[in-house]
Amino acid sequence: MMRALILLLCLNYSQLSAQQKNFPITSYGAKGDGKTNNTSAIQEAIDKAAAAGGGTVVVPAGKFVTGVIALKSGVTLHLAPNAFLLATTSRKDYGPGKASALIVADNQQHIAITGKGTIDGQGELLLKDIFDMLKKGTLKDKEWQHYNEWGQMRPEENNRPKLIAFTNCQHVTVKNVTILNGLCWIQDYVSCTDMMFDSIKVISNTFLNNDGIDLVDCKNVKLTNSSFDVADDGICLKSHDTAGLCENIYIADCKVRSSASGFKMGTASWGGFKNITVKNIYVYNTFRSAIAIETVDGGIVENIDISNITAKNTGNAIFLRLGKRQARREPGTLRKVRISNVKADIPATKPDAGYNMEGPPELFEHNTFPAGIYGIPGHIIQDVTLENIDITYAEKSKMAVANMNVDSLHRIPEAISDYPEFSMFRELPAWAFYVRHAAGITFKNVKLNYTGEEFRTACIFDDVTSLKLEKVKINKAASKPLIILNNVKDPVLDDPSLTK
Repeated sequence: MMRALILLLCLNYSQLSAQQKNFPITSYGAKGDGKTNNTSAIQEAIDKAAAAGGGTVVVPAGKFVTGVIALKSGVTLHLAPNAFLLATTSRKDYGPGKASALIVADNQQHIAITGKGTIDGQGELLLKDIFDMLKKGTLKDKEWQHYNEWGQMRPEENNRPKLIAFTNCQHVTVKNVTILNGLCWIQDYVSCTDMMFDSIKVISNTFLNNDGIDLVDCKNVKLTNSSFDVADDGICLKSHDTAGLCENIYIADCKVRSSASGFKMGTASWGGFKNITVKNIYVYNTFRSAIAIETVDGGIVENIDISNITAKNTGNAIFLRLGKRQARREPGTLRKVRISNVKADIPATKPDAGYNMEGPPELFEHNTFPAGIYGIPGHIIQDVTLENIDITYAEKSKMAVANMNVDSLHRIPEAISDYPEFSMFRELPAWAFYVRHAAGITFKNVKLNYTGEEFRTACIFDDVTSLKLEKVKINKAASKPLIILNNVKDPVLDDPSLTK
């Protein structure tokens, strides 16, 4: 089924490309001098192409400044090599009230952004203009004068434009382009279907909330051969619609550097996520998790297959969380997850230190956090298989920093309504894995090691039913037992000595 989807997407794009007529923006008065605002000229070219039944709007080599432009059905925006589409650095050009994204599309079909050119959000210059307007009182903002819990001050997201925002669109292609220097989510695709992303490059460490790509309640998506170097989550799946889903998503052969998480799904999880495949991903210098799978707003997570993940200098390898942030909604479900062929190196120091917008410091002193699977009482995570997992921690753990006694597991907070993050439980008494409130958990061929200093046990399983541990190898013993089972029913261990 997934192969048929990929073939269909490729054929749709190829057929569309073969039929298109070119509409160069210079034919409508655009000037690539890096100064002239070409919004009207570019939009006219798009409108003409749409009126002709479809076509390719060509941005030639040069530096073309633009404000907000709207893609229309049948139109491809093609950026030639050495073409730069430069976002206007004047906040007023993005409209009053909530800022529009730079490139928008709503309820359009067969649209594309292609070519080896560059879309540059010019975030630093735009941010300067935003702050100037805030200081003069000509722009309203509820957040910018208030420090958040990490001591950061930032204008609210509504005042920081995204670079691409498509809603309710079908047959979307984004291919080969480079996208730089945004102030908010770089790409936001909401309730779109039949999408193909290939060989795109996103670099944006300009400011906070710089997600590389957000797929929100989207279906039938292929994302391949792409790279992300961003200040927030690299590849992020969300669900904002209780009746919506992210479904039939295929992500492969990508490289991610993030000051949040590499691949993440479920920070917003109202509807849910089904049939998600992620493979061949390289994550590096990433502040939080290489893999984060979450449902905290009542949504369903089901049939997730993640494989062939390499994580170098990354704050955490694997984080699964079922929580409950919404008082009026029952918790969702998280089940049928397979994660295989993961090799991760977890440093003792901050992995994204030195980047322009590195992740915030923790609010408390702590030892290295383990990977984990965390349900809540009465709502368990189900049917998770971890196979061929190899994690090495560069430990500098010390009792003087923090110590949670293994006899006091009941004191570890549930944090049921908290924002999902691997540090949300504060200090944990395991260095490699902590699993709580789960059922049908299988570890097969899992290798765990640390270098440096450690005093904690390796793995703790608490309130787990049907636990299977097969070929689990822990190469260093900080303390014994290597594995602690607390309130675990029906365990199957091929090496019972691990618990002695």
